[in-house]
Amino acid sequence: MNPMSQNKINGILLVDKPIDKTSNAVLQTVKRLFGAKKAGHTGSLDPLATGMLPIFFGEATKFCQYLLDADKYYETTGCLGIKTDTSDSKGDVISSSSVDVVEDHLLHVLDKFKGEILQTPSMFSALKLNGKPLYHYARTGQTVERKSRYISIKSLQLKGFNSPLFDLEVLCSKGTYIRNLVEDIGDALNVGAHVTRLRRRYCGGFENVPMYTIDYLVTLTESERLALLMPVEAALLQFQQLTLTYSEKQDLQQGKLVQLRDDKSPTDYRLYDETGIFFGLGTLTSDYQLKAKRLLSY
Repeated sequence: MNPMSQNKINGILLVDKPIDKTSNAVLQTVKRLFGAKKAGHTGSLDPLATGMLPIFFGEATKFCQYLLDADKYYETTGCLGIKTDTSDSKGDVISSSSVDVVEDHLLHVLDKFKGEILQTPSMFSALKLNGKPLYHYARTGQTVERKSRYISIKSLQLKGFNSPLFDLEVLCSKGTYIRNLVEDIGDALNVGAHVTRLRRRYCGGFENVPMYTIDYLVTLTESERLALLMPVEAALLQFQQLTLTYSEKQDLQQGKLVQLRDDKSPTDYRLYDETGIFFGLGTLTSDYQLKAKRLLSY
């Protein structure tokens, strides 16, 4: 791609992450394929995991946080009777036990993990402490104190059970670690458990949107790849749309507040100009003054 066009790549691509690749490695590969100067992803997947990894290009990176905050849907397989230091099959075994668990007992335990629950992040998670991910400390043999935090398990379904393996589908809030969830379920059964398979089916808002493998992207021409990009505002469809006049748009771009009528609810809005072009996200205050939150710079 012509370097002169690099800054013009703005949009979102849903990549189907392959197994045994880090999220950052996938990001860098896709970034090179598109010749993009600026790109980021919304939430790391473990090397073991596959599935939806949204890549944001250019101006879209201003809105990554909104997808990070979205619910996620996973498919996973757990193995009862074995715990590992990473809570998945990539780690070293730290304990094992015989498994005498029937399906009714498993279903009873699963009910305890639905709704708002406390979860303690693994030492092998990407959660940062003092600017470094926890796995950095774990790889040097250190164990640091981690605070438990509330997460929301909105749906937890048993899709198959062939002891010691069990298949789950999980709809959860941001910040949920599926490896920890599976391990905690094993602990509640007094046998331990670890993850052997993990796939993110979708991130909230992209339930029915196709994702693309790197192998497929490599086969495409530059124009074919660019045609796959979703517009920047695709990450913000949970917000209502608000159309502004040209002068109101200019005021926001100059850092001014825009007074609106009181027929709108004080909340965040997707902002469009009179020609239907999206140009950012704004917040309407309780006194009906609109202020810019994130504006595009093109």
